[in-house]
Amino acid sequence: MIFRVVCNNKKGLAVSDSLSRRPARTPQSPLAAKASVAFASLKRDIMLGELRAGEPLTELDLAARFQCSQGTVREALLQLQEEGLVRRQGHRGTQVSACTVDEAVEMFRVRQQIECNGMARVMRHKSRSLIPDLQDMAEDMIDAATADDELQLAAIDRDFHRRIFRDADLPALDPILHRCLVHNHRFKISRSIGTRDLMATALRHRVIIEAIGEGDMAAATQTLHHHIATIVDFGPTLFPDAEQ
Repeated sequence: MIFRVVCNNKKGLAVSDSLSRRPARTPQSPLAAKASVAFASLKRDIMLGELRAGEPLTELDLAARFQCSQGTVREALLQLQEEGLVRRQGHRGTQVSACTVDEAVEMFRVRQQIECNGMARVMRHKSRSLIPDLQDMAEDMIDAATADDELQLAAIDRDFHRRIFRDADLPALDPILHRCLVHNHRFKISRSIGTRDLMATALRHRVIIEAIGEGDMAAATQTLHHHIATIVDFGPTLFPDAEQ
């Protein structure tokens, strides 16, 4: 089931993960609508670093902020917990999770293994809609880059990689990949706001589409490996064989 989470960033553009792992309640449910608003707003603040690691998030305060019940806030916090953006620790309450270099390195390594191992299956079972879907997302990334909207670009980027992996037909691994992608982008955004070339980031996805379209499994896997390995320059210890 597709669930689109939408919020407004500072530039007024929508931010979404249209392939969210968590199934939506019925669209008519007021609880689901309010929980989506709270989830999207809090996710935006965490991704942009406006809510810092360790900052407490109390249900009572958030219910007042979003003018909703504590049950609605709890639903939003559970979604954030699933994405690894908050930690809920019983009597200690809920806090924004850390975004450390050590975790980022491991998340990149797990992501690389999942995606690159999945590429062989993608190339054997590639759906007819894969390339058109990826081309549409690549254009959307260019639009986000033109608007200087890093958060929206990252959201579409996640959709792009999860769309590729969907053709691998390994749905049990998608939640793990999704969390890796969210953490990767949070780490990268936290260290690059105002300094990253967003258009270059958007355009570098084209080579992945070309490699998949050419049908060469080895080349497509290597292209994806290089793409992931060069997202952030951690130095030679992360992926020693990658060209930095």
